[in-house]
Amino acid sequence: MTALFSCNDLEEYNPGGTTADAIWSTPEGFVTLVNATYSDQREIFGKADGMFMLESGTDLWFNERKQGYADQITQYNGLTPADGNPNRALWRILWKGINHANAGINRINDAGFTDPVEENHRLGELRFLRGMYYYYLVETYGGVMLRTKETQDVILTAERSPVEDFYEVILTDLEFAAENLPESYGDEYSRATEKSALGFLARALLSRAWYAQGAERDEYFGRARDIAKKVIDEQARLGVELWDNFEDVFDPRNNKNNKEALYIMSNSLQNPSLNFDVNGNRLHELFTTNYANKPGLLRSLEYGHEQYRRLMPTLAFLDFFDEESDARYAGSFREVWITNTPLTWTAQMAAEYGKDPEVIGTTMEAGEDTALYITKKAVTDKSSRPYLVYDRNDMYNPDGSINEGLNFVSFTKFEDPLTRASADERTGYLDVIVMRLAEMYLIAAEAELQLGNPGVAADYINVIRERAAYPGMEAEMEVDGGIINIDFILDERARELGGEFVRWLDLKRTGKLLDRVNRLNPDITLIRDFHVLRPVPQAEIDALENGEEFKNNQGY
Repeated sequence: MTALFSCNDLEEYNPGGTTADAIWSTPEGFVTLVNATYSDQREIFGKADGMFMLESGTDLWFNERKQGYADQITQYNGLTPADGNPNRALWRILWKGINHANAGINRINDAGFTDPVEENHRLGELRFLRGMYYYYLVETYGGVMLRTKETQDVILTAERSPVEDFYEVILTDLEFAAENLPESYGDEYSRATEKSALGFLARALLSRAWYAQGAERDEYFGRARDIAKKVIDEQARLGVELWDNFEDVFDPRNNKNNKEALYIMSNSLQNPSLNFDVNGNRLHELFTTNYANKPGLLRSLEYGHEQYRRLMPTLAFLDFFDEESDARYAGSFREVWITNTPLTWTAQMAAEYGKDPEVIGTTMEAGEDTALYITKKAVTDKSSRPYLVYDRNDMYNPDGSINEGLNFVSFTKFEDPLTRASADERTGYLDVIVMRLAEMYLIAAEAELQLGNPGVAADYINVIRERAAYPGMEAEMEVDGGIINIDFILDERARELGGEFVRWLDLKRTGKLLDRVNRLNPDITLIRDFHVLRPVPQAEIDALENGEEFKNNQGY
């Protein structure tokens, strides 16, 4: 936004005569601007940059094989204003989205709408998107420049604004959107609707409350609770409901127009040209372990494209789950891979993989027998089993740090065996659920805890935990207010929402980023207190005439 350069000697010629002013002067043309504002989010959700910025560098994830991919973000290794491509990319993406939204908000009165309801729908979409983009911007970079007018010319100065001013715009935008967006757009289900705006409003109010003190703090927590409760209480009217089983939420067969989603970024399989970019949804490849070409296994659609794996779970994340009673562990992770190419164990293979001689001659049938077992449990008879076994002691050291990081429990929320053309295809077309109803229960619980009502917080949490319980284990999953504190809520948010573009924001919001990374992710050793914000890209500072006055965020 700030680093815009021009050349006075350039003589421009527009052979078509088409300008933004002309296109956006009719309701039909104005929708293209609204759609463009949506398009910017595609570089955040469904791609690696957004996942790294919003999930990694926390208590849940570390680089697989302990490698250095994007380690400025994942490990805080050399995170400077000049480095860290996911950081530079997110800054650019967010400002593009904000500028598109500002262009539409400032121009809508000249778009020729004759139906005020339709006009407010489009304005509601734009204000929802601006509120969403500004939420991610201020939480990531703090009080940088706040702009509500479209940038059309070169701007070489910038002034910082307080975080509170950002939230005034964010909350006002989302409140307008909630009041004016429809309950549904029908087939266009990934447009922002009333439930989308209410969901993000609840999230933004919760974050705003943590900046406040005294009575103002209670006011914001109360408002966050009230909006989350409104979504919960009016879910039938809003057309949203919890799935009966957690595993159904991320079943690829339930992906399109998912009934639990409050806001979705969609991908079209039938007409990929509608997706704006050719990369679709790449999340499926980020968390898959190195399974292919192990005995009895070939790369498959079912188990995913593992070549571009990037992140593995921490031992702490795996241990947050009681897998005997909590179905969310099996619904989020894969420990067992079934043979997909027949195999008979030979003496050479047995020696290579440290198997007992009794394994030699054992045949593994495709579709029936286990080929690979990677588990957070400790296994004592690995050598006698006729398949590969990697247990917690293979994956992690006694202090919880990662051993070698090559073989790990796979995170399965984004597995895509349905929309990719082949096992070697990287591009998938599953939708991305950006926000879902379960988060409203967790927002209400966090707000109630901060308001001094841990028993009420437990009631909200128990709705989610009861859904997560295996049949007959509901009592074991129920909690009471006596154990509810902010760490329990963060553990619960990890169990329910891990991998869903919220973890870094959760830890930053609650002031727990350093504490939980230091305690629960021992492989991250370079995190410092100033890492609760990311740096403004240096190119932006250098382009400012008042760069020394604007300065970067503290610590950078």
